[in-house]
Amino acid sequence: MRLWLNKSAEVSLREQLITQIVLAILSREMLPGARLPSTRDLARRFQIHSNTASAAYRELESQGWVEFRHGSGVFVRSARPTTALTPELAIDQLIGELSARARKLGAPETLLRARLRRWLSFEPPARWLLIEPDPELCRIVMLEMEQELALPVTGCTPEECNDQVRLAGATPVVLPSKAVRVRQILPAGVELTVLKVQPVSPELQSHLQRYLPEHGKDLIGIASRWSEFQRIARTMLIAAGLAPESLLVCDATRPGWKRGLEAASGVVCDAVTAGELPAGCFPLVFRLLGPDSFAHLRGIEAALSSSTQPA
Repeated sequence: MRLWLNKSAEVSLREQLITQIVLAILSREMLPGARLPSTRDLARRFQIHSNTASAAYRELESQGWVEFRHGSGVFVRSARPTTALTPELAIDQLIGELSARARKLGAPETLLRARLRRWLSFEPPARWLLIEPDPELCRIVMLEMEQELALPVTGCTPEECNDQVRLAGATPVVLPSKAVRVRQILPAGVELTVLKVQPVSPELQSHLQRYLPEHGKDLIGIASRWSEFQRIARTMLIAAGLAPESLLVCDATRPGWKRGLEAASGVVCDAVTAGELPAGCFPLVFRLLGPDSFAHLRGIEAALSSSTQPA
């Protein structure tokens, strides 16, 4: 097993030892039953305190990776820990397996590192970043995007969008009403995609056309955590011919907001609230983003994927 320690790194020496030993076990560079170097050997080899090596071994023992054998030393356990790997360890395992396969091919480590650096330099944006000040509206739009797009979606407020760490690996998007403000805040050179909002979902409009006027006096629910959605939906339904007294408006941020919805013939709701309605309710989902918007976003995803493949 090859170990290396960086004394000037932010990561402690103990953590560096633990990580590299676990990686060696996961990549099968160290097989079950293999004996680890003694704490004295590690201290002499790397000019570190033996207590540092001892603390690393004790932590590995508590996690189930190694075992102490009295008078013999420290050995890799015959069975790996049964707990699921953390995302960090899962990535470490993949890196370890890649390194082991490269060695079998006879590839020098300098070549492996160079190719990894090349792939990382071509790394495309790995996620969408929705910039939106209203937390409930942000949640709704994020869910609509997650349901239709391949890349993951995160969100932040306009005040947070000029953070370089937050922007790293992200493609910023914004609703039209905030585009001017967000462009003024984003760092120079950062491209911003403006989402296309549809005024009325064709699906919802189709439902209403089939529903009215025969059922114009039925009870219709409106449910959302976003107060503006409640207002817009109420206005839209009254304009479509429904009587105000036949509308049950429910603020999903309040306790008991589901009360009475089971008596409604249908519930106009956003994409988030649709998944929280009582059983038996018929959702009429009003989506903010339409097919044109998603076609545009998918085109961006395809362009990012095809234009960033290394040679």
